[in-house]
Amino acid sequence: MNFTRIAPQPDLDQLIECYWMMYNDDPEPNIEKIIPDGFTELIFNYRDVYSAKTNGHDWKLQSPNLLAGQLRTYFFLQNTGRTGSVAIKLKPAALTQLFGLSMDQYLDKIVDLDSFSNPELRQLKELILAFGDIGRNKQEKQVKQVLDNYFTALNKAASENPLKGPLNLIFSSNGMVTVAEMSAAAGVGERQLERLFKKYIGLSPKYYARIIRFNYIFQLIKSKKSNWAEIVYQSGYYDQSHFIRNFKAFTGEDPSSYFFEEKNMANFFLNKE
Repeated sequence: MNFTRIAPQPDLDQLIECYWMMYNDDPEPNIEKIIPDGFTELIFNYRDVYSAKTNGHDWKLQSPNLLAGQLRTYFFLQNTGRTGSVAIKLKPAALTQLFGLSMDQYLDKIVDLDSFSNPELRQLKELILAFGDIGRNKQEKQVKQVLDNYFTALNKAASENPLKGPLNLIFSSNGMVTVAEMSAAAGVGERQLERLFKKYIGLSPKYYARIIRFNYIFQLIKSKKSNWAEIVYQSGYYDQSHFIRNFKAFTGEDPSSYFFEEKNMANFFLNKE
């Protein structure tokens, strides 16, 4: 599998985390695990679609064009043929700012984008699928140009993000922040903060911070400057057992048996450049 991460232009930094692409000519079925990373996505498959499987459920064929809300735990994907995907990884509140969506409705869901009547989303689909299967190098340049132009125009009508302060605090502290501190950063009470997070993020402030703290583990491991005991401490866990329980909740695996260096979808997103 070939993965490509594309940075948006700087003016879009408050809305877009990155654009990304996947490409693989091999149709052989391969199972990938997807792990929560705190971002939502718009995904367009111009080749064969994927099947998804969550705990306790059978494999279910996905639609070609998808909106992915926040995730609380892992699930599995499997290709049904050749892979060709273009996607937008959005900042936590961006889908509400841009399209007025209430994100609690999409918690732990990946839904058919074609079911939305929003004209801006229809336009985005048409722009991306117009690329076709034109080859990765040429496509990468076009993806950045077209998506930068699209989101720059859309950004002019985007609503303000009332969670900018607490979200900046979550990311700058690597998730090691209290609800009281987030409430102060937003300038609202804790109940109002909960309501805002429910609408704009889909998760409670405490749970969202927990995801970002979990993500920080991958950064620490990638730096190769710390041993396990130091990683437990630096990522804000009380003890090793608490650290392991949290890691298993998000990945289904013990951290000592997880393949952090493996080239797969989960590590592509969590091992940030």
